[in-house]
Amino acid sequence: MTNSPVILKFSSITDLMHRLGQRPLHPLITLVNYDRVEIDRKDAGSWFLLDFYKITFKKNFIGTVKYGQGMYDFKEGGMAFLAPQQLVEMTADPNDYQGYALYFHPDLLRGHALAQGINQYGFFSYAVSEALFLSEKEKQIIEALFQAIDIELEGNIDQFSENVMVSQLELLLNYSNRFYNRQFLTRKNQHHDLIGRMNAWLNKYFDHEDRMISGLPSPQDIAAHLNVSQRYLSDMLKALTGKTTQQYIHLMLIEKAKQLLSQTMLSTAEIAYRLGFEHPQSFNKLFKQRTMISPVQFRRNQLREN
Repeated sequence: MTNSPVILKFSSITDLMHRLGQRPLHPLITLVNYDRVEIDRKDAGSWFLLDFYKITFKKNFIGTVKYGQGMYDFKEGGMAFLAPQQLVEMTADPNDYQGYALYFHPDLLRGHALAQGINQYGFFSYAVSEALFLSEKEKQIIEALFQAIDIELEGNIDQFSENVMVSQLELLLNYSNRFYNRQFLTRKNQHHDLIGRMNAWLNKYFDHEDRMISGLPSPQDIAAHLNVSQRYLSDMLKALTGKTTQQYIHLMLIEKAKQLLSQTMLSTAEIAYRLGFEHPQSFNKLFKQRTMISPVQFRRNQLREN
């Protein structure tokens, strides 16, 4: 019988740094440069539950490391992001401790626009397999930003320190957003394959004649089928198609509804139930929102044209 892994909870960055054998320079934000420090790995094999954010940047690391609750192949460098209340495994492998690890507490953002705006950075909700891969030029930009944060932390804290650090952090997140959008576009073949699999799944879903039992497909259903995180799927679709996952589902649903209205004698209520709507009125409302005409009028128009 195997023992359950130990989970250590850290509500403050100071407590975490002390546990790792490090001296934090600020109670709400700290940057670990693994080239300069030796991490105490006495807790190897344990899981850390953090009440704060973590950003990892590895510049020239080649290998696979444990991050969050899964494995991440950093290839030739990249970034990974964790939101509060996620698990990080403490490993014994010294190769895992390369590059930078930036920790910052949500309290750092209080009174700043970033406190609300941080929710727009969807990559904090991505799975570990959806981490950010960087080009050489992008790595130079990111490293310069980490170094700027490091310099600020090493200086004396004054009345401007918090504003400067939050601004530097926001710049780092904005660049990460830009580079993720680039990744969506430059990996089109991979993502188009993902969209193709999603289309096939949705078509099969809507072709089933007993949708009333299972209801409408949700973004969670699709993400689970594709084995990706919901936020990554939605952000990827937004970059490539201009639509969120929910909007894309509605697009596919309307196209299927048009097909049924044109090619069958099913009533609009029967079509609504077949597509998974609990109430025909909801189907009618969505159809009119997306096409500017009602299902009945669409069918009439099709009959006139034929």
